[in-house]
Amino acid sequence: MAERLQKLIAKAGLASRRQAEKWIEEGRVSVNGHPAKLGDRADLSHDQVQVDGKDLAKAEAKLTILLNKPRGYVSTLKDPEGRRLVTDLLTDVPTRLFPVGRLDYNTEGLLLLTNDGDLAYRISHPSHNVDKTYLVKVRGLLSAKMVQRLEQGIHLDEGVTAPAKVDNIRSVGSGCWFELTIHEGRNRQVRRMCEVLGLTVVRLKRIRLDSLDLVGVSTGRYRVLSADEVRKLEKT
Repeated sequence: MAERLQKLIAKAGLASRRQAEKWIEEGRVSVNGHPAKLGDRADLSHDQVQVDGKDLAKAEAKLTILLNKPRGYVSTLKDPEGRRLVTDLLTDVPTRLFPVGRLDYNTEGLLLLTNDGDLAYRISHPSHNVDKTYLVKVRGLLSAKMVQRLEQGIHLDEGVTAPAKVDNIRSVGSGCWFELTIHEGRNRQVRRMCEVLGLTVVRLKRIRLDSLDLVGVSTGRYRVLSADEVRKLEKT
């Protein structure tokens, strides 16, 4: 049965549907020797689909893992600056996985990697409102007015953020810790929200994503999600 090219690429575990659409627009995908266009369909039983000149393989068995990312790693599959990749922590995983969203180089914590493009799309697309909770340490104190601004939305260059939730504030000397829950995924969003308030983030760790947390997973280690956990994510 013919399916959209971005879905086939996602099923093959090469990228999310959104990333696959970019590849098609960039001319990196062909069908039967001809450049592909958005909206094109193919059936791998009789069509030749290529990405960067290499034949697209049929779908692998789906695998999703939860990694406790350390600081000092980038959440991409390659880096022009030669920095360490999160996939360097998965050398014993034979399946090719890609990160679901990103954590900044200096941000640590919960990061999903998968070869399930449909799941990646569902988690990362803003319309599904998947909660992401961060443990934040800032230089400066979080006032009641700042909390109110975070919970109402912060004005960034590209628009106002969706309302956030602030919990478990505790002061430590001239700084403080708190938990911040958001469901968007803008570039460096938590850091930028704090910067608008005049707060400097000195440590940032994602501790929860939807119903998942880091319990039992030490820094730099990972675990495979169960079928039940994947099903819950698929229903978000």
